Amino acid sequence: MHRYPVKSMLGEELAQAEVTGRGVAGDRVLALLDRESGRIASAKQPRLWQDLLGYTAARTGSEVRITAPDGRPLRSTAATIDEELSAGLGRAVTLIDSPPAGAVLARAVPEEVLAHGSRAEVACTVSELGRAAPPGTFFDFAPLHLLTTASLARIARLSPRGAVEAARYRPNLVIDTGEAEGFTENGWVGRELLIGAELRLKVLVATPRCAVPTLAHGALPGDREALRVPARHNRVEPLPGLGLHPCAGVYATVLRPGAISRGDRVRLG
Repeated sequence: MHRYPVKSMLGEELAQAEVTGRGVAGDRVLALLDRESGRIASAKQPRLWQDLLGYTAARTGSEVRITAPDGRPLRSTAATIDEELSAGLGRAVTLIDSPPAGAVLARAVPEEVLAHGSRAEVACTVSELGRAAPPGTFFDFAPLHLLTTASLARIARLSPRGAVEAARYRPNLVIDTGEAEGFTENGWVGRELLIGAELRLKVLVATPRCAVPTLAHGALPGDREALRVPARHNRVEPLPGLGLHPCAGVYATVLRPGAISRGDRVRLG
């Protein structure tokens, strides 16, 4: 289980969590607003924001503790936080706890990032932020992202590295599917999941992958195969009319909230 208190920063692993209609408690509660464009900063536009993945955020009480790439501790409630983050990222930003009205998300075309590199200026698509999430949240689409061990194993087998890290795909929950093989969660779309004794989810769509899995994540170096493998072997149409996209994992919404713990049983309805 993982949560990411600041959008596009590295997050923290959890042993237990409360999950509500707004997702894992404490997940994506903050984001950076680019003062120049008025848009939410996201590593999906890596030319501008891939350096966010060098920062780590963790929830501590009523604030978020941020660790800068050089190890400096930062506090979300500090009066100087905007200036410190702006200096580190090289762009003027403001740390915010609710998105502006009509917030949109810019997403670099992943194939162009693969072709030209993460620092190149490439075409972007722009979409509404959090179309399947509660208002006032910073989720790209829905409040939960799920990924299976079967998908990770398939990507690892097909990658020249022979390995892939779950952290590259930024899941909330990694679900152990035992001996299942392939991109098994593709078949969960439209179905329900019961996790532990209380939590009930509805799986909405396969998760289209952007350039983020290819980027360096803290100490993890970049890995273009983390996107190339799904692009070659798991192209799915997430929603009618969207066309085929490289996918890994699924988005889900919460039908019934509940507390969960690492190791809880997951049942497919």
